[in-house]
Amino acid sequence: MRVARLASEIDFAGWRSAARSLRAEGVEPRAVVWTVERELFDQEPADAARQTPGFTVPAAFVGLAEQVILNRAPDRLALLYRILWRLEHEPRLIDNPADPDMTRARDMAKAVSRAAHKMKAFIRFRRLEDAKTESYAAWFQPAHRVTEAVAPFFARRFTNMDWTILTPDACVAWDRERLTVSEGVDPADAPSEDAQEDLWRTYYASIFNPARLNPKQMRQEMPKRYWRNLPEAALIPHMIETAQERASAMVASTPRQPSERVLKAALRHARDASYEGAIPKRLSEVAAGVNLCRRCELWRDATQGVPGEGAEHAPLMFVGEQPGDQEDLSGHPFVGPAGRMFDKALAEAGVPRDRTFVTNAVKHFKHELRGKRRLHKTPDRGEVMSCRWWLDAERRLLRPRVVVMLGATAALGVIGEPTPIAANRGKPLRLSDREQGLVTYHPSFLLRLPDETKKAQAYAAFVADLRQAGRLAGIVT
Repeated sequence: MRVARLASEIDFAGWRSAARSLRAEGVEPRAVVWTVERELFDQEPADAARQTPGFTVPAAFVGLAEQVILNRAPDRLALLYRILWRLEHEPRLIDNPADPDMTRARDMAKAVSRAAHKMKAFIRFRRLEDAKTESYAAWFQPAHRVTEAVAPFFARRFTNMDWTILTPDACVAWDRERLTVSEGVDPADAPSEDAQEDLWRTYYASIFNPARLNPKQMRQEMPKRYWRNLPEAALIPHMIETAQERASAMVASTPRQPSERVLKAALRHARDASYEGAIPKRLSEVAAGVNLCRRCELWRDATQGVPGEGAEHAPLMFVGEQPGDQEDLSGHPFVGPAGRMFDKALAEAGVPRDRTFVTNAVKHFKHELRGKRRLHKTPDRGEVMSCRWWLDAERRLLRPRVVVMLGATAALGVIGEPTPIAANRGKPLRLSDREQGLVTYHPSFLLRLPDETKKAQAYAAFVADLRQAGRLAGIVT
């Protein structure tokens, strides 16, 4: 039995060196014990010191191993060596979606990616009142050992701020010039609440929309294990409890009219304005104008126009086909069944919804009545081209880095010509000097697939496309 020891739980260089040496010597996976701490009188590990014959592995395996080693699973080191051992005789193992070892490794890597995303989302810095200079600290307990991997993100995000992130695994500090790493600490060392947190709770309560409450999705996106780090968490139980009452009050209340300035601007754009004419200068003008739009006849049977929603300077824009029944009634995009699937896929892809903007190629709901039901009808080319003026206005104001077209109608609205989805899915397209485009499935297409196997495959491809879009936009690592 051979003992391979690493310098730390995330010592990838040490694992790589020891694994290379062990495999070169022909030591089978079952004959290796992987450990971290060195003990007195133990023999030296079979690792880096000696020269070993070289061999190659797929680059994808190296990237996967760098992720997996950050997982807390105790079998991760043995699993990686077992895969490395098998690659000699199974060179395409890394591409096998059904292999149990590869499935386990990919699941570990996904868990690490999710942990990194949660750390970026749920860190809350608190000002250190007793510090000589303005400094901030945060306590966090990540699900996996991602602290050092995520630290450069915070250094880029908060370059002009002195901060420290405390975790049980390691502490990282930034002094506006360099990152330093030290040993982990106990939760008792977590910084105390500062004066800014009341302001943050007030802001969080004011932006909470009870009409869009989905407690299951909220707990999935914001697991309770992170609530102790979040000042707003104390408000959540009460907001959930009173959401239905508040939503009913919102429905019963009289809608607030846009300001006179916004209405005047909207009227200038709503009726047959040319592409070269005066264009909206704010998203609020687009929203008001969409509701008054008469460029085609779809407004006659729709409840209201549904403009896009999201971050004003979102680097990532999603374009769907048109509002559905629930969107038409609520006035908000992507809130029906397809919207819920879209939200689920975004979460799995690690794309933060608050960094995106969602809209549709056509802003009014096209449908036909069947009894009491309103059944979706696909907009024709003329309707898409008529509404393209509003979509272009949204793009012009947002200036996103990436525009994702969800389905053929969305692609027609963005590009201006038919674009087959199957032939172009996942391929970056150059839309302008600033924008890149990606085409993928519309979530409603996934809902309509009758075959469960094909549905699962299409959904996995959809999540991969969203993750690719997030990476191109710079909001997914």
